[in-house]
Formats: sequence, C-alpha cells, structure tokens
Amino acid sequence: MRNPNTSPSSLSFVSAKPQQQQQKPSQSQRAPSASEPLSEFGREMQAGLARTPRSISPKFFYDAAGSQLFDRICELPEYYPTRTELRILGECAGEIAGQIGPNAEIVEFGAGSLTKVRLLLDALETPKRYLPIDISGEHLEAAAERLKADYPKLVVQPIAADYTMPLVLPAPMVGAGRRVGFFPGSTIGNFEPEEALAFLQLAARMLRGGGLLIGVDLVKDPGRLHAAYNDAQGVTGEFNLNLLRRANAELDADFDLDGFAHAAFYNAPRQRIEMHLVSRRAQSVLLNGERFGFEEGETIHTEYSHKFTVEGLRALAVRAGFRPGAVWTDPERLFSVHWLAA
Repeated sequence: MRNPNTSPSSLSFVSAKPQQQQQKPSQSQRAPSASEPLSEFGREMQAGLARTPRSISPKFFYDAAGSQLFDRICELPEYYPTRTELRILGECAGEIAGQIGPNAEIVEFGAGSLTKVRLLLDALETPKRYLPIDISGEHLEAAAERLKADYPKLVVQPIAADYTMPLVLPAPMVGAGRRVGFFPGSTIGNFEPEEALAFLQLAARMLRGGGLLIGVDLVKDPGRLHAAYNDAQGVTGEFNLNLLRRANAELDADFDLDGFAHAAFYNAPRQRIEMHLVSRRAQSVLLNGERFGFEEGETIHTEYSHKFTVEGLRALAVRAGFRPGAVWTDPERLFSVHWLAA
C-alpha cells in the first residue's frame, strides 16, 4: 500500500524507543498455541507481512495501550486536529444541536475515550441514548462507565465491534428522535478513497432518517502536517511501534522494537500523510511459527491520513447517499465539521 513512487530511502526516520519494558501477555491477550486459530489481528498481521509491499490496517493500533497513547497524541502541541475540532464543536454546539433535534440517539463510530461527544450531549435537548462503537473493548468499557456516572439520565450502551463492518444496532428506543452518527477526528481519512465511500454508504443506510456529524481534516501547509505526525516528544513513534509490541504479546512474534523506526511524510499529490515502520537493518521476524525477512529500509505501511477540501468531502457525501448541510470551520480553516442528512 506504500506509494510506489516513494522509495524507502526518501522517508524521514524518527527514533521512538518504548518507555517501558515489554510485559508478558495477560491471560486475555496470551499468544496462541500452534493448534489454536489465529485472531483477526493475527490473520491480518500474517497476511500483511506476506504481501508486497507490506501493510497492516491502522484499526489494530487501538488495543488498551495504543488507545492510551493516542490520547497522549491528542494533547501534543503539534497535533492541531483534536483541539481545533473541540473548539469548533464547543463554539458551534448550539447550531449543531439545532440540526440534530431533540431526543436524539447518538451512534459514535470509533468512539475512543468518549471526550468529544460530551460537547454534543451538553448542547442537545434531552438526548435519549448513546451507542459508542469501538474495536478496543476494554478501553471502551472504562470510558463508558465514566460517561454513565456523569450523565445518569442518558442510556449508554457501548458496542465493542469493528464499525467498518455491517452492524445490527439495537432498535430505536420508544420516544426517541433522530438516530445520528458522530464520526469525529477525521478518521475518515484513514480509509482509501473507495473504502471511505463504502463506509459512508454503510452509514447512510444505517442512519436513514437521521444524519451524520463528521469531522474532517483539511488540506494545508505540508510543514504543519509533517510536525503533527512527527512530534518532538516521539509519542506518535511510540504509538506506531506499539503495533509491533502488541504482536509480540498476542501473536508469539519476536519483533525487535529497536530494529524498527517510525516514519511519516506528506504525499502532496495524493493529499495524505503516510505512516510506516522502517526496518533499520537486515533482519528476520518470527510470527506464529512463520519467519519473515526484512531488508534494511524495508517498510510496513501502517496508516494513511487523507486530507480533504470542503468541496471534496461534500461531493463524496453526495455519492454515498447523503444530503450535505451546514459546515463549520475554524478561522484558519485547518479543520471542518459537516452535517450530512441521511
């Protein structure tokens, strides 16, 4: 999945050593024995190392440790998306609530720590139920318990699942208003263009009669983008390398974390950040009994983060079956929040 026009030698290497010693896997995350079937993570990791060029889906970043690291990324001075989106949501919450209406059911895709939805809940008129969906069940359950304590009148039903796959949601509550999706953080940018369209089509069907509130990062100065994904503290590098740490813990792998480096760069023609793990030397890695060789400079592609124009996102939404409505941006037009009627 790496851009074929970009050679490994053109990548910017950033060292990111783990802060803690690798721990033994817990009983719930122990490595599988040879006779046990591989988890989804194991199957996709094995397939990702077998293909050329090598790649793995960014959804596997988000185990409990990865989710905590991402929370730290969101607080970094270089990482503008989170604070800019929070500012937009805070300043425009009343207008957004007017679009959503009273007694709404909110479905959040990739809910994470359930931070941004609080701004919506505070502005909405008597929200009925909140359905956060996230692949990291442990992290989601802990965040949901905190939210329940702070919003005792709200029905909170966390769903541990892959939101990119077809889901059967609970039937609407009696007396509920619109069912509205919430997809902040410009996570839509992690998809390939055809995957982004497929997800929006899925969401349009799931939310028919309601709508989707989506946060989208905008095209901007490449220098600012580079800094956001190559922070001075190296937290993004830790986040990237945690994928290999997780494979060691869960998949009987033996990745040497010091043997790989975090690398991220902006591919301007394709309007996207590309993130990789780069092999520092010739080496081999054992994964579930199979050995994979790496040349020096060979990469595992781990994430895209596509950037959009306002007009480009609206056109994509129309193709998916939405009717684009209001758009809110910050004064610098770094980020945008869109209301899409389903």
